[in-house]
Amino acid sequence: MSNSSLSNQALTHEAIRNFVPTEQCLDGKTILVTGAGDGIGRVAALTYARYGATVLLLGRTVSKLEAVYDEIESLGGKQPAVLPMDLEKASYAEMQQLEGLIVKEVGQLDGILHNAGLLGALTPLEMYDVDIFAKVMHVNTTATFMLTQALLPLLKDAAYGSIVFTTSTVGTHPRAFWGAYALSKQAVEGMSDIFTQETRNTTNLRFNCINPGGTRSNMRAHAFPGEDPMTLKTPEDIMAGYVCLMGDASIDVRGQVVALQPKD
Repeated sequence: MSNSSLSNQALTHEAIRNFVPTEQCLDGKTILVTGAGDGIGRVAALTYARYGATVLLLGRTVSKLEAVYDEIESLGGKQPAVLPMDLEKASYAEMQQLEGLIVKEVGQLDGILHNAGLLGALTPLEMYDVDIFAKVMHVNTTATFMLTQALLPLLKDAAYGSIVFTTSTVGTHPRAFWGAYALSKQAVEGMSDIFTQETRNTTNLRFNCINPGGTRSNMRAHAFPGEDPMTLKTPEDIMAGYVCLMGDASIDVRGQVVALQPKD
C-alpha cells in the first residue's frame, strides 16, 4: 500500500487499538524506546524489532538493557543498540550528544516511544514531599521534553517521524491523591498538543499520546498493591496500538490521546 493511499483518512482510535500489523511493517525504521529494560518498554522494544525495526534501547540499568538486546538478537531481529541514560540526572548536553551518537552509529531516527516514568507518592498534595514531586515532574515531563527537543532535528529528517508519549487516565482526568504523577501526565498531554500545533503545517512529524490503561507491570503493582495482577492485560496484549502509531498507517494521526483500554 502506498503512503498516498494511507493518508486519505486518519485512523480512528478503535482502528488503532485493533490494528493488525503486517509482517515487517516497521522495516527500515529506527525507533528509540525509553525505559526499555522492563515492563511495557521491554515488550514494545521486542515487538518493534519483531516487525523489522532497528531498536535503540534507552534506560538506566545496563544489565536489563543488555538482556533485552540479547532477546532481540535471539529472535533474529536487526542489531539493536544499548543507550544507558538516567533521565533523572542526564543533562541536555548529554541528550544532544546522544543525537550525534545515533547519527554516527545508525544514521537515522524515525520514532521515539517515551515510556520511562516514575510513579512517585500516592498522597494528598498538601502532604506531598517536594523533592519527590520535583523528581517525578522532571523524569516524566521535563526530561521527556529535553530528549524530544534534542532529537527533533533527526526526527525531522525522517520521512514520517513519530513521537509517542505515554499518558494515563489520571493525566486526562486528574484524580485526588495521584499528585505529581497525574500532573506530569497532564503536562505531557499538553506538550503533545502544543508540538502538534507548532509542527502540523511545516513538517511530517506526528505527536500522539498512548494511555495503556491498567496493565500488568511493576508500576501498576505499586499503585494498586491489593489488585490481582491476573485480572489485568499483559503488555503483550496491548501492543497493536504501539505498532500502529509507529508505522506508516498512522501518518495522519496527530495530536491524539489514544486510550488502549477505554472505559465504557
